Amino acid sequence: MQSNQMVKSLPHEPTPEEIRDQKLYQEIGLKDEEYERVVGHLNRLPNWTEISIYSVMWSEHCSYKSSKTLLKKFPTTGPRVLQGPGEGAGVVDIGDQQAVVFKIESHNHPSAVEPFQGAATGVGGIIRDVFSMGARPIALLNSLRFGDLKTPRVRYLFEQAVEGIAHYGNRMGVPTVAGEVVFDKAYEENPLVNAMCVGLLNHHELQKGIAKGVGNPVIYVGASTGRDGIHGATFASEELSEDSEEKRPEVQAGDPFMEKLLLEACMEMVQEGLLLGIQDMGAAGLTSSSTEMSAKGKHGIELNLDLVPKREEGMTPYEIMLSESQERMLLVVEKGKEERIKQICDKGGLQSAVIGQVTEGTQYRLYFQGDLVADIPVLTLVDDAPCYVHPQKVPAYYLENEEVRPEKELAQIDPQEAMLKVLSSPNMGSKKWVYRQYDHMARASTAVLPGSDAGVIVIRGTEKALARCTDGNGRYVYLDPVQGGRIAIAESARNVICAGAEPLGVTDCLNFGSPEKPEVYWQLAQAIEGMSEACHQLQTPVVGGNVSLYNETKGEAIYPTPIVGMVGLVTKREHITTQSFKQADDLILLLGDTYAELGGSELQYLETGTISGRPPQLDLEKEQKVQRVVLQAIRQGLVASAHDLSEGGLALAVAESCMTGQKGAEISLETTLAPTVHLFSESQSRILLSVSAEKAAQVEELAKAEGVTCTRLGKVTDNDKVTFTVNGDRVIDLSLNEITQQWEEAIPCAMKQSSRSTS
Repeated sequence: MQSNQMVKSLPHEPTPEEIRDQKLYQEIGLKDEEYERVVGHLNRLPNWTEISIYSVMWSEHCSYKSSKTLLKKFPTTGPRVLQGPGEGAGVVDIGDQQAVVFKIESHNHPSAVEPFQGAATGVGGIIRDVFSMGARPIALLNSLRFGDLKTPRVRYLFEQAVEGIAHYGNRMGVPTVAGEVVFDKAYEENPLVNAMCVGLLNHHELQKGIAKGVGNPVIYVGASTGRDGIHGATFASEELSEDSEEKRPEVQAGDPFMEKLLLEACMEMVQEGLLLGIQDMGAAGLTSSSTEMSAKGKHGIELNLDLVPKREEGMTPYEIMLSESQERMLLVVEKGKEERIKQICDKGGLQSAVIGQVTEGTQYRLYFQGDLVADIPVLTLVDDAPCYVHPQKVPAYYLENEEVRPEKELAQIDPQEAMLKVLSSPNMGSKKWVYRQYDHMARASTAVLPGSDAGVIVIRGTEKALARCTDGNGRYVYLDPVQGGRIAIAESARNVICAGAEPLGVTDCLNFGSPEKPEVYWQLAQAIEGMSEACHQLQTPVVGGNVSLYNETKGEAIYPTPIVGMVGLVTKREHITTQSFKQADDLILLLGDTYAELGGSELQYLETGTISGRPPQLDLEKEQKVQRVVLQAIRQGLVASAHDLSEGGLALAVAESCMTGQKGAEISLETTLAPTVHLFSESQSRILLSVSAEKAAQVEELAKAEGVTCTRLGKVTDNDKVTFTVNGDRVIDLSLNEITQQWEEAIPCAMKQSSRSTS
């Protein structure tokens, strides 16, 4: 192979002139001005392989070209951060030379057209992101959004996506410990499937996706390359349409058994210190992994595509490079260590092949059947990708909502009627139907099962544990992106605080519509502004994540939905706390203040079928103080249970603590608000505690010292009753059995209604 060869085009592919004259580059997602930039970078017309490589690397999914300017607002460093954005996953120090590795990503578009494989491969991809950092995956989480569950197609998407998540995670032996599911008409045509993985490593095991050392071999490990997933990154960077169903072949098929072999082989390589660089072949497959490793290492790479393991005959360079076949990893090792890599792979029945080498300079060259078929300055693919700042426009609906006050209308609802309606909502009801399909006890380290504020995994051989959660509320962000962005961060932090953990950091998945629409770009910019403010205040750096744009169908965008994955550290296992009431006669305390805030609430949606007004407002200083009080109280052994107040408000939080603890409760409060407004307000910065009577005064002192309101609401009982008395009137009086039945049957009942409508 000679680097001074001329770049060739294959006979059956469009010629460079045809690509230019017929504007064929538009069919693979490039704009006219982007094509001209490519021509300028190459100083010649690109062939089909080259223009295809540029199209995927400059796609929204790979380059973040519409969001990278905005993302710079996030804090990404801190005293614990070992690796921020830019690698497969973020890495945060947890002491004792150990670190937690975590990342969340979307698989929305594939899940819309093939929900089982779309969701399954989303899980597989996020697991690879974590073990490519040298970490052993220890937990999975997810965040899901679907349309109205009573709709037959939505039920199909929901059932298949959950089955796909369970299929992959269970067979990998990685427990799914937490997550969330929301149903709303805004996601009818465009579901969201966001998957998160958490791993653990020792500091010296940390790996990076980098190519370095001239002459060092580039090694392909894992499954063979097929034609599945070709142009998947481009597919994920465009609006869904009626033609999307035809793109079903672009959705990859996953094999968790192959991934398990790949995981164990990579872990052995890490432990033996064999790797200089390692990167998952995820979005854009071999293209993204090899070009990004090359760019980060400031070295060139040459690949011989004839040596790539293939499972289909006659594959072209275009197909080989853009395939997103699953369970593949790209490695760089020191020359001379190829045989040891092969031995490890052979032992596990895993393919491996030396397919190229690291070179001097920064040129990216591909050879096929002896010909040079691509010769690209690699930095133009990665560092010099286009960057757009789109026009912004405040949406008309936002201005119209300024004067809307939904509380007056909703105040007329009977509190008990509201309670039963909220409990039986698929959004507020038990998610047991979902998580009972997941293996949440794999590896036998799960300390808090799904269903509490955060899942908790203990770290073997230590007193430490990790709490983690996923959170987001698209309704809030739609009504006010800044406040909604702040709330997404704050609620995630609140959830890990309630588990007894100190928040460490954030990984986020920003799910929005088309950034080319000024109203959507405004939503994105404003939400990032709010999230950034909260991250700075709460000292939770963003160490990685994913941006998923063009989530819209037929011109209608989803609600702007940033999902936040938060990880927290429990320093002593005795501090692990759950939401369930534990002991009769414990006092029930509420930290924080309640206001008339029902805009975007679950009660409003259930009652009116829509949302309006403004969401709850968030005071970040007050939020920080509430969180500080709770963590201090837990660490001082004062708290029996802790539960974040969010969707559904005080009434639902009390009910959930009763149902999960199988205890009753008697609540009595005085308020100037209408009873229904007070009980179902979704005011922020509130946490429900239960404490023994003799410890209540100490908690109140901690709250007083921080200037946090602490209200005694009532007590836990052994009675089969959950009662609320407001201003002397009993407004809710329900049996524990009754509310539990409504809550546990919420999703199954909605699915039965879907079955009836199908028949």
